[in-house]
Formats: sequence, structure tokens, C-alpha cells
Amino acid sequence: MTAAANEAPLWQPGPDRVGAAAVTRFQSWAAERYGAPADGGYPALHRWSVDELDTFWQAVADWFDVRFSTPYESVLGNRTMPGAQWFPGATLNYAEHALRTAEDPLRADAPALLHVDETHTQAALSWSELRRRVGSLAAELRALGVTPGDRVSAYVPNIPQAVVAFLATAAVGGVWTSCAPDFGARSVLDRFQQVEPVVLFTVDGYRYGGKEHDRTDTVAELRRELPTLRAVVHIPLLGTEAPDGALEWSALTAADTEPVFEQVPFDHPLWVLYSSGTTGLPKAIVQSQGGILLEHFKQVGLHCDLGPDDRFFWYTSTGWMMWNFLVSGLLTGTTLVLYDGSPGYPDVSAQWRVAEQTGTTLFGTSAAYVMACRKAGIHPGRDFDLSRIQCVATTGSPLPPDGFRWLHDEVADDLWIASVSGGTDVCSCFAGAVPTLPVHIGELQAPCLGTDLRSWDPAGKPLVGEVGELVVTAPMPSMPIRFWNDPDGSRYHDSYFDMYPGVWRHGDWITLTEHGSVVIHGRSDSTLNRQGVRMGSADIYEAVERLPEIRESLVIGIEEPDGGYWMPLFVHLADGAALDDDLRDSIKRTIRENLSPRHVPDEVIEVPGIPHTLTGKRIEVPVKRLLQGTALAKAVNPGSIDNLELLHFYEDLARKRH
Repeated sequence: MTAAANEAPLWQPGPDRVGAAAVTRFQSWAAERYGAPADGGYPALHRWSVDELDTFWQAVADWFDVRFSTPYESVLGNRTMPGAQWFPGATLNYAEHALRTAEDPLRADAPALLHVDETHTQAALSWSELRRRVGSLAAELRALGVTPGDRVSAYVPNIPQAVVAFLATAAVGGVWTSCAPDFGARSVLDRFQQVEPVVLFTVDGYRYGGKEHDRTDTVAELRRELPTLRAVVHIPLLGTEAPDGALEWSALTAADTEPVFEQVPFDHPLWVLYSSGTTGLPKAIVQSQGGILLEHFKQVGLHCDLGPDDRFFWYTSTGWMMWNFLVSGLLTGTTLVLYDGSPGYPDVSAQWRVAEQTGTTLFGTSAAYVMACRKAGIHPGRDFDLSRIQCVATTGSPLPPDGFRWLHDEVADDLWIASVSGGTDVCSCFAGAVPTLPVHIGELQAPCLGTDLRSWDPAGKPLVGEVGELVVTAPMPSMPIRFWNDPDGSRYHDSYFDMYPGVWRHGDWITLTEHGSVVIHGRSDSTLNRQGVRMGSADIYEAVERLPEIRESLVIGIEEPDGGYWMPLFVHLADGAALDDDLRDSIKRTIRENLSPRHVPDEVIEVPGIPHTLTGKRIEVPVKRLLQGTALAKAVNPGSIDNLELLHFYEDLARKRH
């Protein structure tokens, strides 16, 4: 999968592009002021950024003119992971920085947001109007008694109201948390009930695939099951009246009120994101105002090379960290393109049509969408005016080599293709886009600045040119400050620091190549990653095993060589039950309605039994490895399994598939 060091790159930035890139200008500036290397390009800058971590992040704060309302005592008060302490003593506000462009009289009337729906009707919201609405809503939140640290939740799609509500929450020091309205009530409650929100923003429904999806009953259930709510705000996306006791969105955003930005400590929580492990409720990940501000300034401004002349599109929902990342495009004065709808409606060209219509310069999508376009045989570069696109970025899963070739051939031959990889856990990228480096087929360009990314073997020995565990050996500002309801930090510790004490292990297989690029091989654990949305197998089991016909189940997600993702569900049936079409439909409907349409299995397969460890845990990773073709003796430790015979079924299935 990796290109040889001497193989010609697919794309190489020209000298003009390298010279104009923000990361080039940052390096020259940091060389003068902070002792960064003036020569050696990006590799030298990256080495300095991890060797001189404190100095690098101080330079980032300075370069992007971060407004500390009280100064910091040091950059990194404590380097220990978990528990690194960034910029102790400092206070600031994320939303103040996100709305700073509105203060510029030359930019105030320029669009901050462009919103497009499935009808491809476009609506713009200017910087000054965005700031006004945030000011009005922030004042109303304060009037409702929302104080710093209170949680504000949203059950909304990717629409301007979501951005306004998030920024108003951040302005008052509240803690934002959101789910997309295609999530069923149980899935939402598993998340929101953990954090006990005091306000809920909600739509009455949403449009997807040319249809209206009413969410009135789901919203009523959320209101019943969230006893901490003091207010519900109704956003009439489908035009319905507000239900009893709900407040009208339009009334809360009508005033001409100057926003007041609560100055909070650097490590004050900004939002809660959710990432599912294999057991228990989704992890409620808390990231800080200051940590996200700095990390996203670096990512958006240096790695994505975005500024005031750019238009930033990423296909995402509010239930995925890429929405939070997209909103941070505002930090660099960039216009955001918000698309609310199906990625393939009315046809697979939908996202390219949005790019043409909005003049998108950075086009972000999933690897799965690129491969679907390739399979459909479309020609976006021929059929649409994509001349403004500078970069196509993909995430959610590794972009296969054929995806790189297709983008080069069918979008533009002078195209910067950025396959990026990170995680909800840091709401950022570990490796990916670098505007000044070549692009090799099948590879991420390089580790990101300030990210001490390594590939380690099981004993913690660094590897180059070999597959190992993705680890980060020094803290990043956007690493979680904690998990919600994890008072002793044990769940946080066990999620990332159990295998290598004091070192972040992410759960991906990775190769660092001889020439400094990165190849991601998919998950090294059993978390399901479908279209970039991670869900734990425990969520699937809980839903499926409520059905009386199902005794037990096992779900596996497998990244395929062609960029596909195969997700079979194995079911051990109750006595007397039969796996017929009705039961298959019932299983799929249960998952679609209770969890997420994205996590409906590709196949439902009856098995003679589910294998477990001796302590009773379902063995997901060994079964995944068997299905990927690993020999039984290498996939599992036989002494740790309760019934080794059961594994022969999966071994035989793998043989048939390969």
C-alpha cells in the first residue's frame, strides 16, 4: 500500500504554492522569533514542534493572536499524560475568536455561513448577522439561568441555527453537546442523560433523501426522559408550531444585543463529544475551550491553509466531530459551507454540485463517498465547475489507492489530495494535510505539527516501515480534559493509557514510512467505524438482544482493501427461532430506529454460538482478524477462549470469502 521512497508522487506543490502557504510563512516567522529551523521545510518544522513542544504552542498562540484576557503562567504546567495542564492561569473565550472577523468593517457583510439543502437553495448569513444572533441568544441563555459549566444540548442537523446555538453556548461558558436527528431516542438519551443538560435545542424534523422525517414523537420522549431541562427551544425546520412549553427560536434570536463573552479558564469545558468503546455507554469526552482553540487554529490555519478568501465544505452531521472541526473554520475568517441532506440525493453527484454552487475551495468528504463516485463512473471535473477547489480532503476511513487516482483523474490533475486521520477523542487529526509536501498514492502526507506520532510494537519499540500501534508520546492541547462521570479518571486512563503507561494509544494500525508519510490500516480494536461515525458494539448488542428470538450476537466491522467496509452481524438464535426474512428485517429495523441508519449490518448470519474469553467477554478482535484472513493460531490465544470449536465457523467463513 505504501509508495516506495523513490516512486514519483501523484502530486507535488509548485514553488509558488509552497511560498504562499501559511505554514511556510509561519516557519519563517517562528525562525526569527522562536528559534524554529529556517531551513529543512516541513520535516524540520515538525521535528522542532515536538522537540520544543512548549515553544511551538506559544508560537501558535502568538501567530494567531490568541486573546488571553489574563496571561498564562507557563505553556505546559504538567506534561504527564493523562492530566497534562496547558496554559495554567490563562482565561479566554472560544466564541470571541470565532466571531472576530465580524469586527472588521471590510468583512462584516461578507458571508460567514452558506447553507445549502437538498433543493440546492442557497442562503447566506453574514459575519455581522451571525454575531448579532449569537449576542441575542447568549443573552437569552443567561436570562434562562445558564451559567458557566451548564450543559446545553442540541438535536439538530447541519444548519446555521446549530452554529448560532453552539457559539452562544460557548459565549456564556456553557458546555455544548449535540446529536444528529437521524439518531433514535435511545441513542440520544444514552448520550445526553449522562451530561444532564439544562437546555435542549431541537428541530421538529429534517429532510433527507427527498423525504421529510418527522421527529415530534422523539422530541417529546427526549423531553420526558431529560428531567434536568429548564428550557426547550423549537426550531421549525418543517414549519410546525412549537409544542407546549417550548420557546420559539425566532424570538430568542431577534434582539440586537452585543455578545458578552465569558472569560473562562483555558481548561474550561467547551463541548462533550461521544465515542463508543466496546462495553457500556458511549464515552462522554470533554474537551477544553483553550485546547480546542489552539489545536483548531493550527489545523485550520496551517494544515488546511484556510483563510478569509476560502470556502470550507465538509460533509458531516452534528453527531460527528467533523462538524465541530468545520465550525472552527470561522477562527481563520473562512466562510463555512453547511450542507444538510443526503450525500447522494438526488444522485451521487450531490456533493460536487454543492461545491460548484458555493465556490468551495477545501472540499471535505468521506473516503466511502469518493469510492462510490468512482464506482458510479461520474466525471465531476468535466460536469461541474470545480476550478476553485484547491484541496479535496477525506476522512472516516483510509482512502484506498484507487481513490487517490480517481480524484487526480476525475477532479483535477493539479489537486492537493489530503487523506487525514484523527479521532473524536482529540477532535483533530494526528496525521494528514500539509500544503507544502508531495502526495503519494495511498498515504497521508505527514504527522501533524505538535503531534509526536509514533508506530510501536507491543513492547513499545518504535517501528518504521512496519505496521504497529498508533501512539502519541507527548500531550496535545485538545486531548480530553476528562470523561464525564469518571470521577477517578479510570475510564479515561483505561481507554488510551492502559497498554503503554503515560503514552496515548489510539487503537489504529499505522505505518510510518521511510520518507515520513503515514499509512493507516484501520482499527486495531473492535470499535465500529462506519462512514466516519464510531459506535461501540455494545450499542448494537443492547438493541438487537432485546428481540426475543436472539440469544446473543456478535458484530464486526472490517475495512476492505477496495475501501469498502463490511459489517456482518452474527446471531445465536433462541430455541425454536428461525432466521427468516421477517427476523432479518426486524433486526435491521431495530438498529435503524434505535441507534443509527449508518450501523445497519450488511449481512445477518446465523452462528452455532458466540465465542467468549474465560471471563465471559465476547471476543471481537480475534474474530475480526480471522475474517481478515489471519490464521487461527495467530489470531487468538487458545488458552483464553471458552469454546475454541466455535472459532472454526468464522475460520471457514473467512476461507469462503477470500
